[in-house]
Amino acid sequence: MMSGPMEGIRVVELGVWVAGPAAGGILADWGAEVIKIEPPTGDPARSFQRMLGGDMPNNPPFELDNRSKKSISLDLVDPEGIRIALQLIDTADVFVTNLRIGALERLGLGHENLLKQNPRLIYGGISGYGTQGEDADRPAYDVAAFWARSGIASLLTPEGSDPPFQRGGMGDHGTGLAAAAAISAALYAREKTGEGQYVSTSLYRQGAYTIGFDMNIALLWGMTLGVGKRESMGNPAMNNYLTGDEKRFWIVGLEASRHWPPLCRVVGHPEWLDDERFATPRGRAQNSSELIALLDIEFKKRSLEEWKEIFATEPDFFWAPVNSLDDILIDPQSIDAGLFVDVPDDQSTTRMVATPCDFSGTPWKPRSTAPSLGEHTSEVLEDLGYTTKEINTLQRNGVAT
Repeated sequence: MMSGPMEGIRVVELGVWVAGPAAGGILADWGAEVIKIEPPTGDPARSFQRMLGGDMPNNPPFELDNRSKKSISLDLVDPEGIRIALQLIDTADVFVTNLRIGALERLGLGHENLLKQNPRLIYGGISGYGTQGEDADRPAYDVAAFWARSGIASLLTPEGSDPPFQRGGMGDHGTGLAAAAAISAALYAREKTGEGQYVSTSLYRQGAYTIGFDMNIALLWGMTLGVGKRESMGNPAMNNYLTGDEKRFWIVGLEASRHWPPLCRVVGHPEWLDDERFATPRGRAQNSSELIALLDIEFKKRSLEEWKEIFATEPDFFWAPVNSLDDILIDPQSIDAGLFVDVPDDQSTTRMVATPCDFSGTPWKPRSTAPSLGEHTSEVLEDLGYTTKEINTLQRNGVAT
């Protein structure tokens, strides 16, 4: 049974790797019927299993973005394969894709063609660099368009250092979420107008929005903020520190008048409130290296567990542990905050990362693990009106597998 606010919505996804499948995966979590069109060789993201784990029994990245979907395998190089794809898209409320615009046009799957055939269709397009300009059809992974070109890597690189590497799919998942939001808004607009439309987003644009704090400062003030260094942060109450048992935590004292006094009290130095070196935000900034060194000494005196008890005595002392993945897995708040979801599998359930939204009136739940390649080809073709004999012929000729 379906569940969630997208129940009754049919989505056809032609997506590869992460961004397009992530958008489809979010809609599937929210209850949509998502039919994933794959080539005979499969979505290349199926190769993550081999690339990352060799002979591991499952494919965690692929599972995250493809659970609760149906898979149909079609050879879109074959005209008959395209004809079937167009038939399937004609039955859909939503078409979502992250194939390059030029390839889609050559296949007859550009947005103008599909909207002409199905005026109520919501066409969700995800690209590397947008739909206009000389780079509109340039190939891009999120490391290129989101991480490197958008400025994120540069902003996170201390002077004289090499740029850091992003984690897998960071830009893709944010862009997939943006695409799902745009598709949802377009479906709402269709309820009022009866008309579908083309909605689009890109990895490059998502990258710029991710660093919108800095980008808007550059636009409005013409300046770039430097990368903070722990040893000389201008606001020592917005910094990370190490405890006596080598656990790191982050203080989040953004408001000077509100958050500086409780910091002084938790470390046992209320006299710092009247110390001319530290009494004002300007003084703390000018003497930040000295103050941070003093705080380092204090925080090394106790374990993190001991500090937790002390921190709890000050309601306006804001902080968080710098968690490892293992820390997150055993943090009770991870369960309470809904970070994980139990996905039905052939035997019981498999715990995975949840998509990041909940709905009190239309709660969602995953329906199955990711499909095998072409698992639902026959089922989908039967739904389109193909007979068993016709399906066998298509499969024998390699059009559908």
